[in-house]
Amino acid sequence: MFRLAHVSDVHLGPLPDVTYRDLASKRMVGYVNWQRNRRRHHHDGVVDAIVADMKAQAPDHLAVTGDLVNLALDGEIELARLWLETLGAPGDVSVVPGNHDAYVPGAFDKACHAWAPWMRGDGVDGTLSRTSFPYLRVRDNVALIGVSTARATAPFMASGFFRQGQAERLARILEVTGRRGLFRVVMIHHPPVRGAVGQHKRLFGIGKFQKLVRRHGAELVLHGHSHLPSLHWIEGRSGPVPAVGVAAAGQAPGGHNPAAQFNLIDISAEEGGWQVRLTRRGLTGPSLPPSEISSLDLLSPAVGALVRT
Repeated sequence: MFRLAHVSDVHLGPLPDVTYRDLASKRMVGYVNWQRNRRRHHHDGVVDAIVADMKAQAPDHLAVTGDLVNLALDGEIELARLWLETLGAPGDVSVVPGNHDAYVPGAFDKACHAWAPWMRGDGVDGTLSRTSFPYLRVRDNVALIGVSTARATAPFMASGFFRQGQAERLARILEVTGRRGLFRVVMIHHPPVRGAVGQHKRLFGIGKFQKLVRRHGAELVLHGHSHLPSLHWIEGRSGPVPAVGVAAAGQAPGGHNPAAQFNLIDISAEEGGWQVRLTRRGLTGPSLPPSEISSLDLLSPAVGALVRT
């Protein structure tokens, strides 16, 4: 069995010192939002509790699907790098960037430089860029495929973009790993399903992404962005593919969105298919330790259908 943990939308805080020069951009909107809303509901103690409980479950690998930071300030990007070091060796933690990690022009490149060890494919060295995505890591019989939808956008927009060049590269990876009989996990920040988030937050290229999955197949899609513990299904080559979201890892109880959670996915090969069990663990109250929220089996079409437990 391979145990994969999944967290997203950490939004590490508090913000470092901000200058007027830093705010001469879209960051002004984000800074106001942080002061009025996000800083009240996102706390380091929450992230620490989630990470501690996650490590206690002894996962074989950790997927972090974006939005490690808030305004993509230089100090935030460095703080996130230090935080990633506490999670585990770069070979055991896979990261894809989110829209907040590419909040303003130039931030994406800085994040790629700082977080490169956690975003490089197997056997890849050198500087990362947009063409470095998707990347591929193979652990046991699991293929971890990191897609980037991050791009700087206009104020009040949080859209993601899945373009043709990345689509062509992803098609090749899905095809090759499928022929090898690997369990393919696609990690992406924006949910690649319609209606999962508001129009100003949606992914441009959903149709392109779903067409690839329908043609080349995949076994699981992990995403963030919505701050919700969601489950959708995408049509795949051999049947429906689960697309799993998760509550924001820094969200304290009592806010508008669900309190912080992480996903545990247990993957094992079965005759004729795969056995996949999803367990959500998270905070259930202001001072309560993490506990199991729900558990369900995501069975591949070759084995069965969704079963709640």
